[in-house]
Amino acid sequence: MDIRELRYFAAVYRERNLTAAARSCFVSQPSISTAITNLEAELGTTLFIRHKKGVAPTASAEQFHALARRIIDEADAARSLFRKPSAKTTVTLGLMRTLDVPRTIALLKPLTARADIALRLVGSDERADARIISKSMLRTDEHFVALWSERYVAALPPSHPLTLKDKLRAADLADVALIDRCHCEQSEFFGRTAQRRQPAAIAQSEDWAMALVAAGVGIAIVPEGVAHGNPDIAVREIEVKVRREVGLAYRASAPLADALKDFVAKLQKQRSKSKRTARKASSRGR
Repeated sequence: MDIRELRYFAAVYRERNLTAAARSCFVSQPSISTAITNLEAELGTTLFIRHKKGVAPTASAEQFHALARRIIDEADAARSLFRKPSAKTTVTLGLMRTLDVPRTIALLKPLTARADIALRLVGSDERADARIISKSMLRTDEHFVALWSERYVAALPPSHPLTLKDKLRAADLADVALIDRCHCEQSEFFGRTAQRRQPAAIAQSEDWAMALVAAGVGIAIVPEGVAHGNPDIAVREIEVKVRREVGLAYRASAPLADALKDFVAKLQKQRSKSKRTARKASSRGR
């Protein structure tokens, strides 16, 4: 096994999806699949179980992940041990507050791994070299490089009666306690389609919203990535078909820093690969 295979394994373990793991590693999905197959053959065990929505780690993967993560971290530390300090260029990146943690980590790592970059993070409404935002927040003077699209779902306490339904209608939410989220880029949409009422709570962050749901305070309508993988929360589809497209926005009139140019180029290359893969899969399915 090599360090690249371990990185791909860690990405699949984090994302629970081969396509998402490939996107975060800026490689094609077959490269990820081959790496996992090689590791499983070398270790003599199955690491992931495939299902319709992605993959689930086995007990072997759970055990192997801690070791793989330690090897990756030590390799990164060894790589930087003898690097000479160099002048750093400050790159200011604006982040909207409704990003989920796993995707945020995957996005920032290509920038934090560069020794010549001092990364500074600010809110999405502050002055920045580039912003990670929903397309609905795009300004007229900005270019947009799409990263992913995700739907909104209902996050519920596991014991809530509505968990007995596979999909929730607007009428199901009419008389339940709802948790409002500050900084939600789709709040105006939900405000127009929902009845006027006093919220059960107003969460200042996504973590607070999920904590309030887990505590049984109420239900929150959140991007799917926010609720993904939280064992204390039940997730259900909602009848209202709302999605958001998240990407990197940057001003058309201002030159990008070299690090961001490389970052944008990788994102565009990865998106092109994903589109080609999707078209091939669609052609085979006809």
